[in-house]
Amino acid sequence: MAYELYYWDGIQGRGEFVRLALEEAGADYVDITRDPRRGTGAIFEILESESEAHIPFAPPFLKHGDLIIPHVANILFYLGPRLGLAPGVEGLRHVANGLQLTVTDFVAEVHDTHHPIDMGRYYEEQKQEAKARSAAFIAQRIPKYLGYFERVLRQNPDGSGHMVGGALTYVDLSLFQVIEGLTYAFPKAMAKRKADYPALLTLHAAVAKRPNIARYLASPRRLAFNEEGIFRHYPELDSTE
Repeated sequence: MAYELYYWDGIQGRGEFVRLALEEAGADYVDITRDPRRGTGAIFEILESESEAHIPFAPPFLKHGDLIIPHVANILFYLGPRLGLAPGVEGLRHVANGLQLTVTDFVAEVHDTHHPIDMGRYYEEQKQEAKARSAAFIAQRIPKYLGYFERVLRQNPDGSGHMVGGALTYVDLSLFQVIEGLTYAFPKAMAKRKADYPALLTLHAAVAKRPNIARYLASPRRLAFNEEGIFRHYPELDSTE
């Protein structure tokens, strides 16, 4: 039974965290809105359904048979054991979920750098506020989050090669995407700070070299970063201060 991923076409966004897990596992899945027979309308068929018992609030969500699973961390908590991307010990699965929820918090703050006032208004309508928000994000929040993840890696009892446990999990894939996205959005800031996080950089490089991930990154299935997604590059928001 193929997994069905519902997310906006044309952007990586939050859906990319799920795609990376599916691609690494070589899972049978359909990126629904990229199917020309379905398109974005397939999302609204579910969101606006008046009969579906468990409607999600917003994409991304995953459909597996009759089950609809919303929210990135929740989707990955479901997929992890099925794809071999979660710790075998139940307690550590909750540790992995906690880390993924922290990634979720971080990604929300990334989004707020370019939409700090109103999600319904264009970036150009809140540029001054975005500059102030981004300056604080670069100076305070990037070090706080990446510093935390760096410590988690270094203090992993099973070795610093993975975020939790002794084998690859979906959390490792998500941290790869976080580093990729931050490097795209804030290249100057990240160039200055990357050396502070050697364990994260080693993890990022190791994930990029995994055969399935490398093939995915080189394929047309990997959408390019752009200024419609979560990670956006506006030069005026990037800083080395």
